[in-house]
Amino acid sequence: MGLLDAAGIYVISDLGEPDLSIDRTNPEWNTQLYSRYTAVVDSMSSYSNVIGFFAGNEVTNNLSYTGASAFVKAAVRDTKAYIKSKGYREMGVGYAADDDASVRANVAAYFNCGDVADQIDFWGYNIYEWCGDSTYESSGYANRTAEFEGYSVPAFFAEYGCNTQGGGAAGRKFTEVAALYGPDMSPVFSGGFVYEYFEETNDYGLASVDGNSVSTLADFGAWQSQIASVTPSSVNAASYSPTNTVGQSCPTVNADWQAAATPLPPTPNQAVCTCMMSTLSCVANANSNGTEIGILFGQVCGYPGNPCAGVYRNTTTGTYGAYSMCNATEQLSYAFNTYYKGQNSEASACNFGGAAALIKAAGAASSCSSIIAQATASNPVSGTSTGAASSTSKKSDASGMTYGANPWVGKVFVVGFTLVAVLSGAVMILL
Repeated sequence: MGLLDAAGIYVISDLGEPDLSIDRTNPEWNTQLYSRYTAVVDSMSSYSNVIGFFAGNEVTNNLSYTGASAFVKAAVRDTKAYIKSKGYREMGVGYAADDDASVRANVAAYFNCGDVADQIDFWGYNIYEWCGDSTYESSGYANRTAEFEGYSVPAFFAEYGCNTQGGGAAGRKFTEVAALYGPDMSPVFSGGFVYEYFEETNDYGLASVDGNSVSTLADFGAWQSQIASVTPSSVNAASYSPTNTVGQSCPTVNADWQAAATPLPPTPNQAVCTCMMSTLSCVANANSNGTEIGILFGQVCGYPGNPCAGVYRNTTTGTYGAYSMCNATEQLSYAFNTYYKGQNSEASACNFGGAAALIKAAGAASSCSSIIAQATASNPVSGTSTGAASSTSKKSDASGMTYGANPWVGKVFVVGFTLVAVLSGAVMILL
């Protein structure tokens, strides 16, 4: 990080990583993710060239996954609040969006609507509309620019650099750079990041790495030439006065948008989960794997008495159980214990094929009563879960996974940003 700082390079860091990020097929905002996100903030806060963080990348990338935006927005809200609570210098929290025509307008509006404390601080657009020898109008750039003229937070291209024409990455000409930094777009978009710096199997790299040796690839020169030829105007920070200060209207919840803007998922609080666990007599085995947990949820949630009410998540109604932000084992333990109690505490009701066990309740600490009361008052132990259908990513074509009444089945994690090339003196990194 010190070397980047010395080179005058600013950083926007991803908060997630492949195994700890908000998964579009099984979205949640829980204590484990909260710990990861806040740990990244803590580790990066001391570097003055770190200017912000991404709470999600292309999480809602088509109509199948619109409900997942509620969890990303909750992560934005809580990360912003954490930065403020720690007294850190100002660092923004934003979102990087896919350019899917079916959802892009609603996604942009959703993250820019409602309480300012819940809104993103900046918008990153992953856009690949300009391919080969295109133009500002024919590429779609003119339309995208018009759509963001009134956006109330800074917007930029978080990814660009289409390689579908001209023979792959080696044939890229980057003629879009002149438009992006020209008079039509620069008043709306604050530049962008070319995708991507290091070559991977997807053939988007500007450079390759072999051990400690880094060498440029064929299209590095094309990008270098284009970026050197632009002279975007700049505004002194001290004299800058924003003109767009009002957020957008929130999207209406309907068949094409499954995320209510309020209430959002609860702020993860390990104290709530710990207190809840201390009251249980029937708990899940801690060594159950993800697949087993999904099957067990499918079993217990189908039993009478609504034993999973306290952990359900419904993004369309904004209803979230008080313990929906706990980890999977804690949630399953709550469901097991609720069913067990509903069966008059019969020992046979706490078995589930050996996946559950009776224990002597640890006993709640004196502070737990108020902690649980506050949690359950804000998030009642009732509701239903959300569902989604499978999809593919335009760049990776990775298979999505379905989930229905059981929101815990299936795990496909979203890979975030790798190191990307520098434009306007900034990079995004994946920790």
